[in-house]
Amino acid sequence: MSKLINSIHGKVWENDGSGNDLEQQEKKSVHLNIDENNCFLQEELGVEKSFDVIQLDVVYAERKMAFFFVDGFVKDDILHYLMKALSDLEKEQLESDTLSKLVKLYIPYVEVETADDLDKVVDAVLAGQTALVVDEINKAILIDARTYPVRGPEEPDTERVVRGSRDGYVETIVFNTALTRRRVRDRTLRMEYMQVGRRSKTDIVVSYIEDIADPDMVKKIKESLSKIDTDGLPMAEKTIEEFISGRHWNPYPMVRYTERPDTAAAHLYEGHVCIIVDGSPSVIITPTTFWHHLQHAEEYRNKPIVGAYLRLVRFLAVWASIFLLPLWYLFAIQPELLPENLSFIGPNDTGELPLIIQFLLIELGLDILRMAAIHTPSSLATALGLVAALMIGQVAVEVGLFINEVVLYLAIAAIGTFATPSYEMSLANRLMRIGLLLATSFFQTYGFVIGILFFILMLARLKSFGVPYLWPFIPFNLRAFRDVLLRSPIPLKNRRPKFLHPKDPDR
Repeated sequence: MSKLINSIHGKVWENDGSGNDLEQQEKKSVHLNIDENNCFLQEELGVEKSFDVIQLDVVYAERKMAFFFVDGFVKDDILHYLMKALSDLEKEQLESDTLSKLVKLYIPYVEVETADDLDKVVDAVLAGQTALVVDEINKAILIDARTYPVRGPEEPDTERVVRGSRDGYVETIVFNTALTRRRVRDRTLRMEYMQVGRRSKTDIVVSYIEDIADPDMVKKIKESLSKIDTDGLPMAEKTIEEFISGRHWNPYPMVRYTERPDTAAAHLYEGHVCIIVDGSPSVIITPTTFWHHLQHAEEYRNKPIVGAYLRLVRFLAVWASIFLLPLWYLFAIQPELLPENLSFIGPNDTGELPLIIQFLLIELGLDILRMAAIHTPSSLATALGLVAALMIGQVAVEVGLFINEVVLYLAIAAIGTFATPSYEMSLANRLMRIGLLLATSFFQTYGFVIGILFFILMLARLKSFGVPYLWPFIPFNLRAFRDVLLRSPIPLKNRRPKFLHPKDPDR
């Protein structure tokens, strides 16, 4: 067999004599000559083009060495300490078994490993590690002395509680895994590391308790992550969700997000699998059902009866945010559906504009106000609220643009939207409310009934990693559905959810 080696673009072409060329990627091995290694790393890392990528050439024990690292990712004090330790070496100390002595004896640091692939070295440096290349050694030494700019753990704005922990996840993956392990000291807690993104090389951790989580579920989630084929994850966990959950045109979230370590720990103990993405303070919880998005930590920070009351109030608020407006609109356009003693519900005057136009205008106005509030500095938030209240509330009613009942019922629906614990769920419910309003406007009673039927069927057909979205309502499970409606006392919750197929069903 003859071989034709073409070094262009780092490829190896083989000719097996039959006319078939086999293209293989050449492994860029670390050379014994440090100058060749330095040339490759300088080119791939852009040492001369990027001011923050640093190559530090040194000579220790009469042997040429070079450090490669990204300024801002490295801990200066640790690097100075390692350099001082190396500067004390004598030539005789590195004459034999040099690599082993450096790694095990002369580099006094915990996280040290070797790599014989220069591409791996490049990826490690860009991820924040320090690479040490030594002359006459065909392996590079990787020192994980990195640090990232990070804010302190703070209580998440969207998951506040009156009593409870005030720490929350941050944008650094190592901090987030530590916050999780602080609450889950199970010896079978697993933190499996992956990288996603051909260019971004985003760090991802799949977290689960091995003695509890369903192995098939863990395997399915890991396979979904490994199949992600994209150059980067600019939106971190949201990009991950769109790749692994599918259902791109369905507004309802297939995964749950949390920024609270105690919430993630509670789900891990149930048998869920969490996905932690570097650069995001939100941890993905999988799989989830519709009801998971309606739960909040505040319910478990109070006595069971108080927690049950809070959950009931929250459920009423969520249902009001979806169904109250379409139902009132149906009674307004078909007052004959109301009994005599409830005839006051309908409006006495419909105003200058049709009711459906009023509803849609206020819905758009609320969304514009929400987006404006996001972009408004906190010092101006009060002024924005006053302007919105005067324009949308008082002036709009006085000039006849809206009627009082429309403003009242839409305000109730908006409060129910804000009472929804899951931000993604609240936005999906808002779209469903608008859809029901339009269906009721076009087809009156038939539109309202068929719209609700379509809503239930749509949710019933959804599955999150094979789990029915409406479980335990569809398919029905009495005990589990009771736990959904009521906040049961913790001592009585001695069984893990069946839909997760936990290896250990008992708590």
